[in-house]
Amino acid sequence: MKNRDAHTAQPSFCIRSTPFGPVVLLWSIFDDRPRISRILLSTPAASAGHQVSVLCPESGVRSCSEINIVAADIERFLHGEDIRFSLEVVRMEICSEFQQRVLRAEYEIPRGSISSYQGIARHLGSPNGARAVGNALATNPFPLIIPCHRAIRSDRLVGGYQGGPQMKRTLLEMEGIRFGPTGRVTTKNFFY
Repeated sequence: MKNRDAHTAQPSFCIRSTPFGPVVLLWSIFDDRPRISRILLSTPAASAGHQVSVLCPESGVRSCSEINIVAADIERFLHGEDIRFSLEVVRMEICSEFQQRVLRAEYEIPRGSISSYQGIARHLGSPNGARAVGNALATNPFPLIIPCHRAIRSDRLVGGYQGGPQMKRTLLEMEGIRFGPTGRVTTKNFFY
């Protein structure tokens, strides 16, 4: 079904204010429907609005009903609501086959559970692939929709995150994950 609200194949973006700073959804029409090609999180070094102007200067501020629904769900998610996103709204085909496998495994980790990069690698049949899993998640084009904040290091420290380690920790705490005084995860709810 063709989307009648969006009349552009050019990259577009919509921006939402969140408790973590602006979040940008970069999207375009693909196969006659709006699909997200990237979600940008603000960091202490650069707001998502600045990032989109650098990464995709030809894009313009536009939205449509489908993208507005996803953006509203992201806002609700970042306010602590339990939202399960659909992968139908993202362009997974822009990722390598390996990254798609990692992202799909990460997507399956439910709210309130975590995994280590090594646990995901073992689940994917690559027991020595923790670093490759970490790299695939570090370049996840769809943070929040694919909740890569739910993967931590084997030593139970949070590890890296596109929105910064404090955002990652806060998201995990909002989902019921507990931390000890040394900053290590104390929760035993490992999915993989």
